[in-house]
Amino acid sequence: MPVLKIGKIQAALPIIQGGMSVGISLSGLAAAVANEGGIGVIGSAGIGMKEPDYQNNFREANRRALRKEIRRARRLTDGIIGVNIMLALTDYDDLLLVAMEEEVELVFLGAGIPLMKPDTIALDRLQRYKTSVIPIVSSARAARLIFRYWANRYDHVPDAIVVEGPAAGGHLGFKRDQIEDPDFSLESLLQEIVPVVRAFEERFKKQIPVIAAGGIYNGADIHRILQMDVQGVQMATRFVATDECDASVKFKQAYLDCRQEDIIIIDSPVGMPGRALRNRFLEDVDAGIKKPFNCPWKCLHTCDFRQAPYCIALALNNAQHGRLDDGFAFMGANAWRVDRIMPVKELVESLRAEYAAAVTQSSQPPPR
Repeated sequence: MPVLKIGKIQAALPIIQGGMSVGISLSGLAAAVANEGGIGVIGSAGIGMKEPDYQNNFREANRRALRKEIRRARRLTDGIIGVNIMLALTDYDDLLLVAMEEEVELVFLGAGIPLMKPDTIALDRLQRYKTSVIPIVSSARAARLIFRYWANRYDHVPDAIVVEGPAAGGHLGFKRDQIEDPDFSLESLLQEIVPVVRAFEERFKKQIPVIAAGGIYNGADIHRILQMDVQGVQMATRFVATDECDASVKFKQAYLDCRQEDIIIIDSPVGMPGRALRNRFLEDVDAGIKKPFNCPWKCLHTCDFRQAPYCIALALNNAQHGRLDDGFAFMGANAWRVDRIMPVKELVESLRAEYAAAVTQSSQPPPR
């Protein structure tokens, strides 16, 4: 596989492990991926929920927990570590500052468009902290808006961009009727967004890799997507069913047990559709049964806890610990294809072999 260059860093493998929050991808998984030459990513949302003072002091608990996980990852690997941060988090600024203070190479920004608020920290301090800030987008409009704003206001543009299609897991940047619409497929999005990025690449005389995400399952998928003037891929679902994933065994087993028809689109309390595994918890919610909870802190700007049928942070935390009767698992559209749990090393080796086979097949002349 080709290497992936982002700013001053170079990954031997063009694979970014997608950041999965509320304890799914922490230092264990991120370090394992980095050790195989990819980019390991720590999910920061709800990261402090294991801290003893989280209920009463969630901002400090999140800061402390993120710092711990980054430092633990550094002890486990000399590879490249990133952090995924949702713009919708009320403590977004705190988490971004911790990531840069700990000198992570990359910060991936999702669940929002990074304009005024994020740039106050990220761009004013880029020279000092040398962290590459990478937006995650799901439309050409969002990509164009970010690049124009950064260029006009700061004479600077992102070092890379992640394009996430509608086959991804978790919260999706699409309306419900767009999720199955071919016009919004990952391939369609790339055809629209790549030219936008290349124009700014020419203007700023620097390479700006495009990274594709959402529904990429095997090495053949990686090969196919990299033919679209894409320099890397982001994969999350495949890395859940690994020994090093930080979720409980019961959470991983839910992936192995799921069928294609079990993967559904839900309306999240944060105001976005999401892709998740159908279970009794979600069936109760769909039937109008409210799951009582207290909200000692408002973790998401977009969540109205007074109207929400359940606390999504609590539900996802329960699932991460294997308490799936009191929560649910997010997953990508291809999760039903996962059939066993394996070490990250073995998964990466299989992806390499599948990629090599796809290269060989593409170089052969078509049959007469």
